[in-house]
Amino acid sequence: MTEVTTHSAERYAIVAGLERLITLIRLLTPSGEISLTTASTLARLATEGPHRLSDLAAREGVTQPAMTQLVSRLERNGLAERRGHSDDRRVVMVHITPAGQQLLDQRRSQRVTQLAGLLDELTLEQEQAIAAALPALTKLADLGAPAAGLRPVNPPTAAVRPSSD
Repeated sequence: MTEVTTHSAERYAIVAGLERLITLIRLLTPSGEISLTTASTLARLATEGPHRLSDLAAREGVTQPAMTQLVSRLERNGLAERRGHSDDRRVVMVHITPAGQQLLDQRRSQRVTQLAGLLDELTLEQEQAIAAALPALTKLADLGAPAAGLRPVNPPTAAVRPSSD
């Protein structure tokens, strides 16, 4: 097997493993409360602070009208609010509210409880390997952010391999 083939096979295995992990996280996420886009928007506001509506739309990969509707729902539910910018009153900024932060905290707490049970089934070495991979996974997520100007890439159908699941 050549280095290029091995490299491609390794990358395919990484992608397949990450897809399975994403599926697990989605399954452990409380359903029915809010959509994944809503949760992602609230999480962005919580971690990065207030955003312009247009910036939120771009960073979440949705249209501005869709983000306007989402923010309006968040406001109606008391999870976010619009306020004027401190330096330019013409600019409206979207902020997370304490209720929005509380909802995020509850969702994360539920996932922590569920994942803790799964982590208990791993060996100490396996759990340490996951912990060691977190900086690289965080960097990968940061690199893939829509704000970085990256767009999803659709590989040619010939390059798609059958799943081994």
